[in-house]
Amino acid sequence: MKMNKKILVVLSFVILLIITFTLSFYVGKYPIKVNNLVKLLFNSKESLIKAGLKKEQVVLFNIRLPRIVACMLVGGGLSAAGLSYQVMFQNPMVSPDVLGASAGAAFGAALGILLDFSSVNITISSFFCGLLAVALATLVSRFTKSNPILGLVLGGIMVGSLFSSGISFIKLIADPNNTLPAITYWLMGSMASITSGQVKFLILPIVIGLIPLVVYRWQMNVMSFGDYEARAMGVNTSRVRILVIFGATLITAASVSVCGMIGWIGLVIPHLVRMVVGCDMRITLPISILLGGSFLLLVDDLARTITTGEIPLGILTSFVGAPFFIYLMIREGKRNGM
Repeated sequence: MKMNKKILVVLSFVILLIITFTLSFYVGKYPIKVNNLVKLLFNSKESLIKAGLKKEQVVLFNIRLPRIVACMLVGGGLSAAGLSYQVMFQNPMVSPDVLGASAGAAFGAALGILLDFSSVNITISSFFCGLLAVALATLVSRFTKSNPILGLVLGGIMVGSLFSSGISFIKLIADPNNTLPAITYWLMGSMASITSGQVKFLILPIVIGLIPLVVYRWQMNVMSFGDYEARAMGVNTSRVRILVIFGATLITAASVSVCGMIGWIGLVIPHLVRMVVGCDMRITLPISILLGGSFLLLVDDLARTITTGEIPLGILTSFVGAPFFIYLMIREGKRNGM
């Protein structure tokens, strides 16, 4: 793809994100008019109170804006993490939960809800349990000397299974009237209870996690051809793999700890981006971040408007992701049958 075309494609996805970002302010049970939105964003608190916009101010800054920013961070982060995992493991079917980060984070949140932690402590417990799961998977993989990639995948499967069993046990002993519904709803993923404090918590790990993905995107291009070819071109494959997996894990654990388990984004968006712009990580990574943020914003807008009660995001992303993969299977089957 020529440089001018790359710039045009990136700009089009930037515009898409800006449009979805702007439209999301008007979606919800309490709509905000365009002229009022401009006043809320650029006027002082005193002038807003005089204009009778105190209620709109609370809705915008306490509920809607944190939710919109969280959707952009989580959607973009999970898309980048999924893309990076797929390149590192040389497998297009890999998703951000391959090393057990999602299961570990879900276990930490379920444990926090069971023990009646505060919302802040639930988030912290979930985040560190997600990191712990990947650390255990990495430790297990060290016993596989012949194929480190296979060892990581198998370690992630085993650790994820253990934490999933822990979640099932917590649900078994939880109070069926109060605690169990809270755990079940959290596991389905939602942005309904996002606060500005949780958004602040999200920013640091997602930004730190994105740094190695952006810095090593050229090396990931080379590693997609295999470790032998990458080492022949001077790439330190072990160092790159460790740093990229660390960054992707940090993003995944932070995202799940704040909004629950939202599947398919890290699997579907990278495939969709590769269909549009190819496999060059220098262009695929930024577009995945932009499209992932736009996609989750749109899904969240649907979750807020389809029914009177809010639909968990995990359900809607599954409805989108599963048919898309069926389409991919049919498409690949026709191509191979030619």
